[in-house]
Amino acid sequence: MGLTVRGIIPAMVTPLDKDEKIDEAGIRELINYLIDSGVHGIFVCGSQGESYALTEEEKRRVIEISVDEVNGRVPVYAGTGGVTTEETVQLSRYAVDVGADAVTIITPYFIKPSQDELYMHYKRIAESIDSPILMYNNPRRTNVNLEAETVKKLAEIDNIVGIKDSSGDLTLTAQYIMECPDDFAVLAGRDSLILATLLYGGKGAVAATANVAPKLVVGIYESFIKGDLNKARELQFKLLPLRLAFSLGTFPAVVKEAMNLMRKPSGPAKSPVSSLPEDKKAKLKSILEELRLLPSESD
Repeated sequence: MGLTVRGIIPAMVTPLDKDEKIDEAGIRELINYLIDSGVHGIFVCGSQGESYALTEEEKRRVIEISVDEVNGRVPVYAGTGGVTTEETVQLSRYAVDVGADAVTIITPYFIKPSQDELYMHYKRIAESIDSPILMYNNPRRTNVNLEAETVKKLAEIDNIVGIKDSSGDLTLTAQYIMECPDDFAVLAGRDSLILATLLYGGKGAVAATANVAPKLVVGIYESFIKGDLNKARELQFKLLPLRLAFSLGTFPAVVKEAMNLMRKPSGPAKSPVSSLPEDKKAKLKSILEELRLLPSESD
C-alpha cells in the first residue's frame, strides 16, 4: 500500500485545556516536539490519546489537525476503532479523506466478539476503505483477544498491513510474527517489550512513553537497527521505571502528569480520571529526574 510501517510511533496524548476541550495549539506543539525528537510516525486517537473519551467530532478534529501539522514529515496513524463495524468504517473513511496515512483499529470493546466475528469485522472494514490498516490488540482493556490464527488469516488481506500488540504476552507477539508474512508489521504495544519484540522480528513499537521520553525510546530502536544490542538493552532498562510508573494513577493520567511536569502540552485527562495525588506525583517526579527530563528552574 506504499507505506512502510516501522520504528517508534508515539501513542500521542490528546492535549486538552483546563475545561477538557481540545487544545489545538498544544497538539501542534506536541507533534513538532515528537518529530524533532526523531520519531518515525504519529499515532493519534489511541488509548493514550483518550479515544474512548473523545466525541466523534473531537476525534475528527484531532485527526484533521494532526494531518495538517505533520504535513507529510512522518506517517500519521489515526485510531478509528469503535464498538460497531459501521461506526469504525465511518471514522476510518473520514481519516483517509483528510489525509491520514493509515488507520489503527482496536478490537471492539464492551461486547465480546468471537474470532469469526472479529475476522468479519476487520475484513468488512478493509473492503470499505482504500488505506493501510493496522489492527490493535489490547485484551487487558477490551477483554477481547485477537488470536494468532485470526491475525494470520487477516494478514492475507492486502490492506491489512500490521498489528499493534498491547497484550503484554510475548509468546503471542512471537506467534503473530511467526505466522504472518515478513512484510506484515508486528509492533510492540507494551513499552517494556520493545527490544524483545524487535529481537523476535517485530518492526517497531507504538509507545505511550514516547510522549515523555521520545529520544530514549527512539534510541532503543536505532541502537537495535545498528546492531548495538548492548546499548539497546541499556536503554530498554532505562525506560522500564517510566513504564512501571503507569501503575501510579488511573490510565492515562500518568503520562499526561509527566508531560505537565515537563511543561509539555498535555493538560488534564478527561473526567472522571483525575490528576495524581501528591505522594504519587512525587514518585513520578523522581523518575523523571533520574531520566533528566525535567526542565531547570531557569527554563
